[in-house]
Amino acid sequence: MAASTKASSLNQPPLAERMRPRNLDEYFGQTKLLEEGGVLKTMLSQSLSSFILWGPPGVGKTTLARIIAGQTESKWIAFSAVTSGIKEIKTVMAEAEAFMNIEGRRTILFVDEIHRFNKAQQDAFLPFVENGTIVLVGATTENPSFEINSALLSRLKVFVMQELGLDDLLGIMKSALSLPERGLGDYGLTASDEVLKMIAVYASGDARTALNSLELAAKLAKKREKTEITEAEIRSSVQQAILKYDKDGENHYNLISALHKSIRNSDIQASIYWLARMLEAGEEPLFVARRLVRFASEDIGLAAPQALTQAVAAMQTVQFIGMPEGKLALTQAVVYMAMAPKSNAIYTAYKAAAQDALNMMQHPVPLHLRNAPTRLMEDIGYGKGYKYAHDFEQGVADDMECLPRELAGKKYYRPTKRGFEGKLGKALNLID
Repeated sequence: MAASTKASSLNQPPLAERMRPRNLDEYFGQTKLLEEGGVLKTMLSQSLSSFILWGPPGVGKTTLARIIAGQTESKWIAFSAVTSGIKEIKTVMAEAEAFMNIEGRRTILFVDEIHRFNKAQQDAFLPFVENGTIVLVGATTENPSFEINSALLSRLKVFVMQELGLDDLLGIMKSALSLPERGLGDYGLTASDEVLKMIAVYASGDARTALNSLELAAKLAKKREKTEITEAEIRSSVQQAILKYDKDGENHYNLISALHKSIRNSDIQASIYWLARMLEAGEEPLFVARRLVRFASEDIGLAAPQALTQAVAAMQTVQFIGMPEGKLALTQAVVYMAMAPKSNAIYTAYKAAAQDALNMMQHPVPLHLRNAPTRLMEDIGYGKGYKYAHDFEQGVADDMECLPRELAGKKYYRPTKRGFEGKLGKALNLID
């Protein structure tokens, strides 16, 4: 009998699959998306149209799509973007058309990881989405703006799904502990809120990760003949928090944006935190170093010229000694730049000059600024009227215009009064 029970347990699906909500009453999270009067609720009660569920792993994208299919009495077909091609798409579309003609009901075609389809595969859906044969429901962890072609995206609504909060995860785990058969109720185990919060923090908004961790902890507690899941079981089942990161995905760009903007706003603590989030998740340290070099010129410039020196030194340190030692050099550069006075005067100066260079006539170099290496050039005026700055007491020939005549008097660099740039501004006033 014991052997049979053990075999049955081994054949069970994972807890996360068993606990998959069957209706909206069992569904946790996404309260804004599912609130009364919201777009998705209105679509459910009236006419369902194609849409994309965009959000991180483990927030219930597939589950929500299945619940919607059940509520609308539509035929459900799950489709994997990883294993399917255009041939499979055409076959499924033919089945959907037949189902529409015979049953008078539409097919909900759920495509997991829809961002993995190439343009030709995505285009294959277009006529069927337009004529209403199918309701296309895509799930993606990637930003649809970048991964879904514009023709298809214009025909879909995009619903943004948020990571589950601590209360959501606690509710899901408590439900799993109490439910028999589907959950862990047959184990007869309890767990305090503090212990469950440890799992929730580790899961970082991912219900699947939380339930899988809880199941392992429960099995450990049962094996140790305990009636309560304790911190010891949690620490055994959760060795180290896995930081969510995708070096080529949106999280990558969100985190570097958070770092950049925290430094710009002189928030030292936030700057250190976002740097650590990136490095501990496995970001390429030279990518961070290159961005800091850019930041030093773009957001600090001549307000604190040493910022560029700090950034370049940090990059060279990472190249020279590698990681993890290089983390401290990057931290030093980040702290210095967060504390430094800020100025984007260099950035705006170049941007304005580049606009003139690209969008105006290519004005010729004034004759007096041109070299005259040959007699012919000298005879036609090359170099004529040039004044050597060092011959003047202030080191400036103030009556010699160096811009093209059409741009005379144009000012690109406008120093701020912050840091060292304040002194430069005073010097510039003397020159001007």
